Amino acid sequence: MPDILVRGLDVRVVKQLKAKAKQHGRSLQGEAKMTLEQAAGIKKVDVAQLTAKWKKMLAGRTFESSVDMIREDRER
Repeated sequence: MPDILVRGLDVRVVKQLKAKAKQHGRSLQGEAKMTLEQAAGIKKVDVAQLTAKWKKMLAGRTFESSVDMIREDRER
């Protein structure tokens, strides 16, 4: 996977990225990567392939409703 180096970023940009990273539970590098990926966009073909992959991985599994857990959490 290729790497890139971005030079000369404003200190405020880095601070904002760090804050967003903390908010999303990611590293600074992870947040920057996610931001760049979102800015570059994702093709519909990629989304379709990803969806098919997840459907295959989750095939045959059943999941319980989370309604009761959500209600219980709200009552805390």
